[in-house]
Amino acid sequence: MPFNPSLADRTRLHTRHTRYECFRRPDGLFDIEGHLTDVKDHDYELLTGVRAAGTPVHDISARIVIAKDGVIHAIEVTFDAMPYPSACDQISSAYGKLVGASLLHGFRKALYDAMGGVRGCSHVTEMLSHAPTAAIQMFAGLRREIEPDEARPFQLDRCHALETTTDNVRRYYPQWYRGVA
Repeated sequence: MPFNPSLADRTRLHTRHTRYECFRRPDGLFDIEGHLTDVKDHDYELLTGVRAAGTPVHDISARIVIAKDGVIHAIEVTFDAMPYPSACDQISSAYGKLVGASLLHGFRKALYDAMGGVRGCSHVTEMLSHAPTAAIQMFAGLRREIEPDEARPFQLDRCHALETTTDNVRRYYPQWYRGVA
């Protein structure tokens, strides 16, 4: 659905693209790959040199390898474009501290505790902070909404639409409906 028309003339200055792709591997693990780019629509003067319009200021990728339980087995971070070459990319291997963390339980806290602020790259850390949602969407496509052996569906109480006191839950998941909050 489009936005309401803008009331003012405007010129686009910047575009950020963030993309996640999820893969099943033959060894039973899963790859979640994130990619972030920042591009200016005008020449951009940095102390390290001018970036021509349309040339990425940031072009960063990360691959997280997880098991079905969400535990991280490996993580790799690469920089194809950065504002401070030979500095920004020096933090890549530090993200290995996240191996063993669960992408599905407490990941954002673990991520910011280990890599927040000057302990990491703000762009990589921000990109990785959305990986749990990508993982949940990947796993949702691999399972039924209600698994026969589940006490209750994993997606309940993870967003406002599926809070267990809502009409949606009463309608689609009546056995887990808790009534009005």
